[in-house]
Amino acid sequence: MTAASQTSLEIDSQPACWQRALDLLPSVAALLPRPGERVAVVGCGTSWFMAQAYAALREGAGVGETDAFAASEAPLGEGFSRRYDRVLALTRSGTTTEVLSLLDAVRGQVATTAITADPETPIAALAEDLVVLDWADERSVVQTRFPTSQMVLLRAHLGESVAHLPAQAQEAIEQELAPELLAAEQVSFLGRGWSYGVAREAALKVRETAAWWTESYPAMEYRHGPIAIARPGRAVWSLGPLPDGLAGQVEATGAHLVTPRHDPLAELVKVQRLGVALAGSVGRDVDNPQHLTRSVVLSS
Repeated sequence: MTAASQTSLEIDSQPACWQRALDLLPSVAALLPRPGERVAVVGCGTSWFMAQAYAALREGAGVGETDAFAASEAPLGEGFSRRYDRVLALTRSGTTTEVLSLLDAVRGQVATTAITADPETPIAALAEDLVVLDWADERSVVQTRFPTSQMVLLRAHLGESVAHLPAQAQEAIEQELAPELLAAEQVSFLGRGWSYGVAREAALKVRETAAWWTESYPAMEYRHGPIAIARPGRAVWSLGPLPDGLAGQVEATGAHLVTPRHDPLAELVKVQRLGVALAGSVGRDVDNPQHLTRSVVLSS
């Protein structure tokens, strides 16, 4: 029997990691954005998409204006007029160049919090407050359990009822993937509200692990052109509820439609498993995907 990849082991550890995130909350709650604060959430890659999801959730919870930016594009620091009470930086490695540069640019101007997996990195010297999820760190290049554990923590902090999520993650690990997904030449991921950020991460995850053709769209926007590529042999996977009428339109194309059975984060666990399975089908090393590194560190 072939040994499981490191990525697969990390995917399978998510139920336990999510429970640890819930258990951690009381000790770090004071470090996270306060009600009423105007917050900019920044990150790169996976962390940017999780920032988008969190920003939508925080705004929806009515606890403060929240914007999400790719760290390289955030309109913060000298020369920009936007003002925030706090910058929340999401960074697994703590070494990503764009995140570090941004925190350095706003130092002394705004409160900063970083969520990271490694406190022994430059992020510790730049963020005023540090939330450490070292038990959710990954040896793999692609992120799986760190961003989802981070989101469980942040959602719990917003007051969501998320105690059921570890059990849903376990169900997502045990559920068989549909053969139509395993045979799909292309997958489009859809989301609404905060699940759009999760849909963007889903598309990225399958691209990173399997170098597969994936796309992501807000569900209402999918009808405005992207549905043109749907056909038999391809799949459309919604991470959140579908708008009225869209399911019938997708099914009419002959594409395989997946509608969510679980919370969007648990659906993302299934997507992670799909990426690993597709990578295996073409002999791709899922633990060391080509052209990718664990952290993007740019030379000056």
